[in-house]
Amino acid sequence: MSSGSGDVARTHLISQVGPDLEGQEVGLAGWVYRYRDLGSVIFIVLRDATGIIQAVVRSEEVDPNSWEAAKKADVEASVKLAGVVRLDPRAPGGVEIRVTRASLVGESPDFPIKKDTGVEFRLDKRHLDIRSRRMWAALKIRAEFIAGLREWFDSNGFVSVEAPTFVSAAVEGGATLFELNYFGRKAYLTQSSQFYLEAAIFTFEKVYTIQPSFRAEKSRTRRHLTEFWHAEAEMAWHDLDAMMDVAEALVDHAVQRVYENRKEELEILGRKFEPPQRPYPRISYDEAIDIAQSKGVQIEWGDDMSTEAERAVSLEFDRPVFVYRYPKQAKAFYHAPDPARPEVVLCADLLAPEGIGEIIGGGQRIHSYDELVARIREEGLRVEDYEWYLDLRRYGSVPHAGFGLGVERTVRWIAGIPHIRDAVAFPRTPTRLTP
Repeated sequence: MSSGSGDVARTHLISQVGPDLEGQEVGLAGWVYRYRDLGSVIFIVLRDATGIIQAVVRSEEVDPNSWEAAKKADVEASVKLAGVVRLDPRAPGGVEIRVTRASLVGESPDFPIKKDTGVEFRLDKRHLDIRSRRMWAALKIRAEFIAGLREWFDSNGFVSVEAPTFVSAAVEGGATLFELNYFGRKAYLTQSSQFYLEAAIFTFEKVYTIQPSFRAEKSRTRRHLTEFWHAEAEMAWHDLDAMMDVAEALVDHAVQRVYENRKEELEILGRKFEPPQRPYPRISYDEAIDIAQSKGVQIEWGDDMSTEAERAVSLEFDRPVFVYRYPKQAKAFYHAPDPARPEVVLCADLLAPEGIGEIIGGGQRIHSYDELVARIREEGLRVEDYEWYLDLRRYGSVPHAGFGLGVERTVRWIAGIPHIRDAVAFPRTPTRLTP
C-alpha cells in the first residue's frame, strides 16, 4: 500500500551521497534499517544495495502525506525519500538527509527478525535475515571472491566449461552420494565436476568451472554443507608442483581482490584481515602427521587428515599451507602414485590458517589406462561404470592435474565467519532444507 505526497524520483544511490553534496537535494529509495519515532521528529536509517544513511523527518518540514508515510515506515518498510544533504559527524558516513518529501512503497508491520533473535529462528527466516548487514557484508565478500576467481582464470588462459549435475558414477566415493531415480535409471547428484573437466582438457588444455557440488555426509560441523559451491580446474601437461603453483596464485589473487574492494564489509563483520604473504609453505603428509600427533591428535600414518588434525596443522602457520603426498588408501582412486614411493600419491590439500583447515584438494591424475583400471578394481568399483572416463586414457592421454576449491570454506576464512552456513545465502545442511 502506497502513501505519501506523490512519487519521489530516485536520483542517487546511498553510496553516492557524501559531504561533497552538502546543501543539494537528493532522491533515495530503499528499506528502513533502523527507525526511531520521537513524536515530532522521526529518525530513519535507510539502506539500499550500496550502504546506509540517516534521514531526519520533522513534522514542520514536510507535508501531511509525507508525515503520515514516515509514521508508517517501520523496520524493513520500503520507502522513497527526497531531502537536502547536511553534514553530521555523528551520522553514518558523516552526512544525513533532512527530508522534504516521503512516500511509503511497501509496509512492514512487525518485522520478525529482532536484535536478539536466536540463530535457529534466523535460519528458519533466512529469506528475511539475508537483509541484515551481517549477511549483506558476508555475501558481498563472497561475490567479490568469486569474481576474483573468474578474473584470474580468465586472465590466465583457462576456459570456462560447465559440467552436469546428474552423474552416473561416484567421483569421491559412494558413501557420500545423493542417489536419485533418473527416468528409471539410478543416478546421483555430482560430488565434483572433475571427470568432465578432464575430458575438456583435450580440447582447451586448461579449464575451470564454478558450480554446486553435493555430498551426502551427515556432518554437523562448522565447515560442512551438503550443497556447496566448488571452483574446480584441470590442466593438461601439469604435474603436482605445477598444480600447487596454480592453486596458490589463484587464491592469492582472489583474496587480494577482496581485501582491496571489500574493506567496509570486512569492518562490518569485525574482521581484521591481511592477505597472507607468498609463497605458501609446503609440507609432506609425514610432517603434518608429526605436527598433529605432537598436539595430542589421535591419528596414525595412513589415516586421512581429520578435522582435528587439519586444525592442529593450520594453527602452526600464519598463512595457508600445502600438505602433499598422502597415503594411497586415504585418497581417491584417480590420484597418480609417486614413482619414488608407491604407497603415497601425488596429491595435495591446501589448509587455511586460524584452524579453518582444508579449502583445496587436488593432485596429479593417473594418465595410464592400465594403471587406472587396476586402481578402480583395487577400490572395489565396477570398471564398466567408468568406461567413458577410461576413454580419456585410451585416446591421446597426457599427464595432467587439477584441484577443487570450496568457496564457502574459503569465504569463511577470509571473512572470519564462525559458521560455514553464513558464507552462503541459503545453506543446505543435513538438518536444514528450508527456506
